[in-house]
Amino acid sequence: MRRFTAVMFVLSWMLLLPAIASAQATVTGVVQDASGAVLPGVTVDASSPVLIEKVRTAVTDGNGRFQIVDLRPGLYRVSFSLTGFSTIVRDGVELTGSAVTRVDAQLRVGTIEEQVTVTGEAPTVDVQSVTKQQVLSADMIDALPSARNYLTIARMIPGTQGGGQDVGGSELQGTGGSVTVHGSRAVDQRVTLNGINTMTLQAGGNVGGQIPDVGSAQEITVDTSGLSAEMATGGVRINFIPRDGGNTFANSAFFTFSNGALQGDNFTQRLKDAGLGTPNAVKHNYDINESFGGPLRRDRIWFWFSTRYNEVENYAPVFMNKNAFDPTKWLYEPDTSQRGLNKGRSWNNSLRMTWQSLVSVPEFHQRDESARSRLRPALPAPAAGAPGVDLAGDQPVAARSGRTSPLRALGQHAAAEARLAGR
Repeated sequence: MRRFTAVMFVLSWMLLLPAIASAQATVTGVVQDASGAVLPGVTVDASSPVLIEKVRTAVTDGNGRFQIVDLRPGLYRVSFSLTGFSTIVRDGVELTGSAVTRVDAQLRVGTIEEQVTVTGEAPTVDVQSVTKQQVLSADMIDALPSARNYLTIARMIPGTQGGGQDVGGSELQGTGGSVTVHGSRAVDQRVTLNGINTMTLQAGGNVGGQIPDVGSAQEITVDTSGLSAEMATGGVRINFIPRDGGNTFANSAFFTFSNGALQGDNFTQRLKDAGLGTPNAVKHNYDINESFGGPLRRDRIWFWFSTRYNEVENYAPVFMNKNAFDPTKWLYEPDTSQRGLNKGRSWNNSLRMTWQSLVSVPEFHQRDESARSRLRPALPAPAAGAPGVDLAGDQPVAARSGRTSPLRALGQHAAAEARLAGR
């Protein structure tokens, strides 16, 4: 039994490696000399403030090729050095999403102390990945008017459809259907956190599960075609790339509020005379999202914490049943003093810890937890003459899920991750 458990644990690591690698950006390229011959053994350094270890290093192989994987979003400085040649430096290489950015170099003979800095080149284009991906940064999401949930964010991408209508945050986050593109199936939609699927197996695997917090994301990528092989489906993939704390403290706060006084309607006397008792309307809704983080110890331990509370209460187009729960009465009698009310609440908490051990190996630990509850009103049964309404009493629907993920980088081409999730 112990041997079986150990084997399954190792296999889980191996199965997670492709997903982990594809969730982050990659720098690759070929290094040549002035004559066009490939150069093996060139040291390639990718440095950036977004890396807690500051620098990731690779060495070109016998064909002069190199690859540095699992890089965080941000601006990088890529340098190439080899004894007997001048050092080449490429500044301002921007990495986003899970794109593969090619950075080639041509070294000329000289001393290693000589340095040539290359700036102002044309932007690099990902010509290796077939995935069609749109990247939405945290700044872009803050600036665009949306309900800040993964469905409304994905619908910002041209060509996407579905996801329901959420006007001004009037719907509870995580509800509203699925997003499709290019004729894809709704059940093929997937939401991932750092490349790992957060959905459940219910309804085809495209709903439920963990709802990643927008406030904890550095970027959100939306893949609409050409998904990589580790994804079991070909629909829309929405990937949340978590934010690290960094060496400076930062804070982000987001708040929205609305109530019936801020809503207009067309509930005219003509509609009242036609028999419409009460329309859909907003009672109140608000969304609070606070995030902050920074260094617990510079260059050693970073953290980023985000919490979100979302509450929605909307009036349904029906009055409550005055005879509800009365076993002596079987007919619906509208209680005009009480309008039907749909209630929903959602909580999110996310904490990401990044630290560097004494052997300069970066480690990450992330804990995400979310909970949702929905209450629907006591409404008349169909037999009582209200078509399309079939709830006889309050029906609470609650879901709670949590996810813990420690990740340890084991070198240039490997990483190990163990996950614990529950509902």
